[in-house]
Amino acid sequence: MEFRSTPDPVPYEDALAFMEQRVAAIRNGEADDLLWFLEHPPLYTAGTSAQKSDLIEARFPVFETGRGGQYTYHGPGQRIAYAMVDLRKRQKEPDIKHYVRQLEQAVIDVLDGFGIRGERREGRVGIWVQADGTEKKIAAIGVRVRHWVTYHGLSFNLNPDLSHFSGIVPCGIRDYGVTSLSDLGCDVDMATLDDSLKRSIERLFPDDALRACA
Repeated sequence: MEFRSTPDPVPYEDALAFMEQRVAAIRNGEADDLLWFLEHPPLYTAGTSAQKSDLIEARFPVFETGRGGQYTYHGPGQRIAYAMVDLRKRQKEPDIKHYVRQLEQAVIDVLDGFGIRGERREGRVGIWVQADGTEKKIAAIGVRVRHWVTYHGLSFNLNPDLSHFSGIVPCGIRDYGVTSLSDLGCDVDMATLDDSLKRSIERLFPDDALRACA
């Protein structure tokens, strides 16, 4: 798997165009799987299940996207990890739900390394932590698959401006808020988070387990 990190914020349209091209190249055997770390300028995205009523105020540009899920926010201080992965080679039987659980596990493992307990919740995609006496989301997951090649991926809150989430109902969930590593008192930088995410994902998708397509 190739790893790439882009230091400057990437416009959403540019990232989407790149992913489309890379997915086609992976599908045609012309490129390796890719994990791409980046940040976006402030924006909202609407997944395939987004409800218009969950867009409270369009404080930033809003992009409709083909990934699963509802509304979410992306912006500086949030690590985006876009994973372009050929599930035909990474799994014995391609399974989207299992793949999502693998991404969730990667986040859980990273949080564990920082001394934070991350958990799944039935009916609430993403990873949740205890904060201020309630549950809050620290990482969102939304994926799309074309010919068993994945794209989009996960967003992990390091130290974004959490007030930017107030323009939407994040992921359509009104009863719980969002948090970040910084908000939880975990003082790490983006490079440290990247290294932890990379190692966690490498463990879940080892190259030595690749198999030839049937």
